[in-house]
Amino acid sequence: EVQIEESGGGLVQAGGSLRLSCRVSGFTFDDYTIAWFRQAPGKEREGISCMKWNDGTTYYSNFVKGQFTISRDDATLMVHLQMNNLKPEDTAVYYCAADWVRTYYLNPLEYDYWGQGIQVTVSS
Repeated sequence: EVQIEESGGGLVQAGGSLRLSCRVSGFTFDDYTIAWFRQAPGKEREGISCMKWNDGTTYYSNFVKGQFTISRDDATLMVHLQMNNLKPEDTAVYYCAADWVRTYYLNPLEYDYWGQGIQVTVSS
């Protein structure tokens, strides 16, 4: 059974930073992808970044522009999303997802396994 555990998030002032963490377990083989998405009220869920677990290849959406960085910690088997220079428009529920993805790595429809979501609120 695939399980996804998220942590981090919370309330931060504009210009501040937060780090989200995700641990995925239950995949039989390591050729899966872990991705971060977010969904703001009234908006569609959008992909932020992802990492292929077996070789560490990363992908970012165009809007990230260096503001967010995805990384992995092999000791804890966790993937992190470092978010810097946060703005009020970054306020959203952030989700970690995982699946065997072969093409559209930042399309939420490619993922069947999702975490419960973490609220990130950026105050002005």
